[in-house]
Amino acid sequence: MKASRRSVLLLAVLAVIAVIAIVVSRRERGLAPAPLASASAQPRPYRIDVHVHLSATGVPRLKKLMAEYGFDHVVNLSGGHPLDNLPTQIAAARASGGRVTVFAALAYEQAQAPGYGERMAQALRLAHKQGARGLKITKALGLALRGPDGELIPVDDPELDPVFEAAGELGMPVAIHAGDPEAFWLPVDDENARKAELTAHPGWSLYGRDVPSFDEIQKQLERRIARHPKTTFISVHFGNCAEHPERVARMLRKYPNMYVDTAARIPEMGRYPPDKMRALFVEFADRILYGSDLGVGPEPTPLFLGSSGSEPPTQEEEKRFFSASYRYFETADVDFDHPTPIQGNWKISGINLPRDVLEKIYSKNAIRVLKLDLKQ
Repeated sequence: MKASRRSVLLLAVLAVIAVIAIVVSRRERGLAPAPLASASAQPRPYRIDVHVHLSATGVPRLKKLMAEYGFDHVVNLSGGHPLDNLPTQIAAARASGGRVTVFAALAYEQAQAPGYGERMAQALRLAHKQGARGLKITKALGLALRGPDGELIPVDDPELDPVFEAAGELGMPVAIHAGDPEAFWLPVDDENARKAELTAHPGWSLYGRDVPSFDEIQKQLERRIARHPKTTFISVHFGNCAEHPERVARMLRKYPNMYVDTAARIPEMGRYPPDKMRALFVEFADRILYGSDLGVGPEPTPLFLGSSGSEPPTQEEEKRFFSASYRYFETADVDFDHPTPIQGNWKISGINLPRDVLEKIYSKNAIRVLKLDLKQ
C-alpha cells in the first residue's frame, strides 16, 4: 500500500514538473500569453497613454477600449486650433469623466504671411484659456510647411521662438514630432525594413524628395530644445530617434527639459538588446512616458494602431497592439511578435522593468509633467 502511494505521489510530481517545463519552454519561445498585470498578485499598473489621436465623437469607443485593454487616461494630441476644432475637443474631454486631456495645435496656414510666430503664440494663449494642457507640433515643421518665401520652415526657425517661449510661460508641455523613421529616407526596396509600411503609404516615403536629411532634422530639433530651457518638450516617438537609443540618451542627459514618449516605436526599440534598453529605461525612469499612437474615431471607422496597412486591423491585431506593448515593458519574454507588424518583420524581447520604474513610465511621469489631477 505504501509503495502504491509512493508511486501515485511520484507520478503527480512528474506531472507538475512536465507542466512547468512546457510553460517555461513556451515562454522562452515567446508563446506565453502577455500578462496585463505583474506576475505577482499586485493589481495592474495605472496606465496613461500620452500619445493618442481622438476624434471628439470617438470618446464612447475609447472608453470601451480602455475597459477591454487596461488603460485609464489618454492625452489627445489632435485637439486642433482654438478657432477651429479645439472647443469641441475640450467639451468632449470634459464629458469623458476625467479620461481625456487635450493638447492644442497650431494653424499652420498662418505661416503664409510674415509675423506668423507672434500670431501663433497669441493663438496658443487662447488655447490655454480654453483648457488645452499642452501643444502638439507635427512633422510638417521641417518637412512640409513653407513660409512666405516658399522655403521650408525648419524646426528651429527663429520666427517661431515666441510660440515655444509662450508654451514655457504658460506651463504647456510641447509634444514635438520632428522627422520620421530613418528608413523613410531610403529606397523602398527589399533592403528597407519599412518596405511593407511604405508600400501601403507611398506618400510617406521621403526618398529622393527635396527635404532635409534625417540627421539634419535631428540637429534642428536639438537646437530648438536647447533654445528654450524653461519649456518642457516631449520628443515623441522615443525622441524621434528610436533607431539610435544612444543619441536619445545623450540628449536626455544634456537637456533636463526634454522627455520622450514611446509611441509607435516599440518595434524599433525591440531591435536593441533588451538588457541595454532596460538599463536606458532605468537610468531615465523619470523622463520616459508611455504612449501608443492609437487613433480612435467613432465606430465603425478603422482604428489606427501605431500605423496602418491597406486593410482595417483585425480583432487579433487590435489585441496584439495592446498586449505586446505591455508584454515588452512588463516581462522578460523572448522572441514574440511586436505590436505593429507592418513596421518590420522581426521579433522582440521584453525588458522586464522593475515595478517602480514601470509605474513612473505608465503614469507617474505624465501626472507630474502634465500636472494632472486624477482619481486613481
